[in-house]
Amino acid sequence: MSLAVLKSRALAGMEAPEVTVEVHLGRGLPSFTIVGLADTEVKEARERVRAAIQNARFEFPASRITVNLAPADLPKESGRFDLPIALGILAASGQVSGKHLAAHEFAGELSLTGELRPIRGALAMCLAARGDARSFVLPVESAAEAALVGAATILPAKSLLEVCAHLNGQQALAPYANTPAVTAPDYPDLSDVKGQAQAKRALEVAAAGGHSLLMIGPPGTGKSMLAARFPGLLPPMGEDEALEAAAIHSLNGGFRVEHWMRRPYQAPHHSASAAALVGGGWAIFR
Repeated sequence: MSLAVLKSRALAGMEAPEVTVEVHLGRGLPSFTIVGLADTEVKEARERVRAAIQNARFEFPASRITVNLAPADLPKESGRFDLPIALGILAASGQVSGKHLAAHEFAGELSLTGELRPIRGALAMCLAARGDARSFVLPVESAAEAALVGAATILPAKSLLEVCAHLNGQQALAPYANTPAVTAPDYPDLSDVKGQAQAKRALEVAAAGGHSLLMIGPPGTGKSMLAARFPGLLPPMGEDEALEAAAIHSLNGGFRVEHWMRRPYQAPHHSASAAALVGGGWAIFR
């Protein structure tokens, strides 16, 4: 067939809206065009995909290739669309079976050798896709965090060749089955703080009532020391809370599986600029 349709996900803040990747091979001079409000990172996929297909011993079609990322009004960024674009070209040219494409969602950045590289926001994407009946094909390095979404079926792959073998029925990808070991978080203890009775009382009241807390004062008065111990006063995280916090960290690639079920805390230096604060130097208490 000359047309292939696959599913993937974009990132829009905390949301991961569905993206339909449509690949058409038409007559005319050979060309490779990507449309659908694609960022520069996505448009650069043309060269990565071309090299990955050729180095995986497939034939890159000498056709007029048009890739549409729908909906057209949704911004698309990063290299996560490399894998679905490459699979769409192979399926449209008949080199890969398109029979099972509708049962999967795909995301992954391709190296020039055809290996799959990890992506940002894998957890957020699987969290948005857990209501669908489709399984998610992801790079191996991104599978651990995505598998935290219990209702999702994650199929980790190391390369474009492995995904093609799975779609052709030659060698199926094994679902990711490992679960992270949940240990009791080791937060700093408020009892280590000597004095500061009034401030400690304010922390306890805020934690008990679920209130926001703002500490103001000159450097060296103990604000960061007290704030670092505040998460230890809060109740254990529920699964929904943990997934939401982990999804936020996943958006910028800062999530680590060993931080699962641990309340996030970051302490910026008092001289940090506004740009540094927006870039991640802030604390989240839930």
